[in-house]
Order: sequence, then structure tokens, then C-alpha cells
Amino acid sequence: MDAVDALNEIAFWLERELAPTFKIQAFRKAAGIIGALDPDEVAARARNGRLKSMKGIGDRTFEVIRQAVDGGVPEYLEGLRQRGQQPLAKGGAELRSALRGDLHSHSDWSDGGSPIELMADAARTLGRDYLALTDHSPNLKIANGLSAERLTEQLDVVAGINHDDGSGFRLLAGIEVDILENGTLDQSPDMLDRLDIVVASVHSKLRSDRRTMTDRMLGAISDPHTNVLGHCTGRLLQGSRGTRPQSEFDAQRVFAACAEQGVAVEINSRPERQDPPGELIQLALAAGCLFSIDSDAHAPGQLDFLQYGAERAAANGVPTERIVTTWPLDRLLEWSGRGK
Repeated sequence: MDAVDALNEIAFWLERELAPTFKIQAFRKAAGIIGALDPDEVAARARNGRLKSMKGIGDRTFEVIRQAVDGGVPEYLEGLRQRGQQPLAKGGAELRSALRGDLHSHSDWSDGGSPIELMADAARTLGRDYLALTDHSPNLKIANGLSAERLTEQLDVVAGINHDDGSGFRLLAGIEVDILENGTLDQSPDMLDRLDIVVASVHSKLRSDRRTMTDRMLGAISDPHTNVLGHCTGRLLQGSRGTRPQSEFDAQRVFAACAEQGVAVEINSRPERQDPPGELIQLALAAGCLFSIDSDAHAPGQLDFLQYGAERAAANGVPTERIVTTWPLDRLLEWSGRGK
């Protein structure tokens, strides 16, 4: 098989398994190195051993490349494929099969780890009909948030990918926009008008008092550009960033506003977030809210985290019809375009 494809697929499975970042990066880096070379040169260097002397090619990546250029599926990849046959989540299989897309993902344009093209390729491979690219907005400098100028450039990249795609898959132009302290969105209305999907999230001052946080969220929900309220409590349960308690806000008022405005409450599928918790999903359900099961993927393999979100939605009895990411693309875009 193609050696670059083998390396990238290994990285995909490792990302899906939440393997250490350094291990994943080793395969992504090796793929980039040999991807810049002629395939015949890669094969020749692999067979005579000269590839080992190239910076960024280690013993494991060399072994994978050598086995790939010799015409077989590398043993390391075969093992990962076998492990990948097991679902990530035990429950929610029926709902998982109904999911058509994902409205929250990041690329290396902000704080993701992979190019836009690789994120789109992985979404196609997973059978998605659509994926929203939602890199961060300018206020989140720590995540390399996109200025209006950079977002404009990204829209051209998204348009080019869709123009060249013949599979029927659609990469949606989007943003994860910061909800600023005054409840406004961290991007100009003119730029937001150009997007298919706007996920609005709080990323700063998460320990604000209940009233302040409630008013802040209500301001964002009332903006007609907002489609999805992202990871509403901001909690962290595990992972390299440690833990963080959930924000305090008037959930009944916030979810009532979401239901009134047609804003979907995100069921964030990241294992470290599991946001919102079950009791808040129940409140949003009772309020009549729509939901969006999203991966919040920062790497291609993480797009399969939707399994975790589907499991949690099913466990809380969320009807499939109220999950916008089960809707066909035409219906989704009709919903997301309201008020524009």
C-alpha cells in the first residue's frame, strides 16, 4: 500500500485511541517527510536503508514504510485495524448509525493538529455526509484564533475542497466563536453572514457568578448567527489539562432561550468534557431544545468520538429527530441559515 497512506492511517487509529501526542506526531511527521519525495525514491531509500538516516524517520516508521513499499499492509497498521473493529462506546449504536455529520472540528489553522484536507478525508472515510470546520475566533489567542483576514483565506480553501470533491461530501464553512464577556460574538456580523455554521462557546472567565454567566450566554443565543451552543458548562473531567468544575448559570433560562431561538445544545463528545452532564441534557430535553452531537475533533482520528456523544444522547433518551446532526444536508442548511 502507499506508505504515506499507511503512516497517516496509523496516526488516525492512534488519535482515536487517545494515544500520547508524541507517538501520533511521529507518524504524521514521517508522512509529511516522505510525502514530499518521489514514491520511487522513497521505495529505493527504504530498500537500501538510507531512509533510516533521514531526520524524522525512526525505527518504527521505517519499518512501516519498508513493509508498505514491499506491497503489504504493515504489521503495526494491521494490529491497529483489528483493535479498531471494536466500537469506542458500548451504547448508542442505533443513534450512531443515524448520524450524518458533525458541526464542530478544528484544523491546524487554529489549535488542531492536522491540515484541513486530512480532516475532510477522515470525515469521508468515516461515512460522514458533512463536516463543519470550526476553528477558533480571534479572541482565543492561545488557540491561534483566526482573524477576519485569515478566516477569509480559509473560506477559499473550503470552497476549493468542495469544488474538487466528487463524493457528495460537503465541508461546511464555520467557526467556533468566543462568547465575549458582554454576550456578543467574537467576529464581525459580515463575516458570520458568510458561514454555514456558527458554534458559540465560552472559553474565558468560566468561574464567573451565575447571573453574569447566564446573561453572557443569553446574549450569544439571541444573536441570529448562533446555531449551536458549544460545551455549555466548560467542565473538564480528565485529560492532560487536568479537571475543571462546570460553570454556574441558570440552565432553565438558557435552554428556554435555545428552544425559542432554534439554537441547538451541543452534546460534546470529547471524553474529557462529556458536556453537558446528564441532568442538564434532561433539562434541555424538557425545554424542547434541539441538540447537536459533535466531536470537537482536533485531529482526524478524533472525529470518531461521535460514538461517545451518541452513547450519552441515547442514555438520556434524546429523540433522533431532535438531533440536527442526523438531518440531511439540505434540511441542516435550511435550519442553520435562519435569520441570515
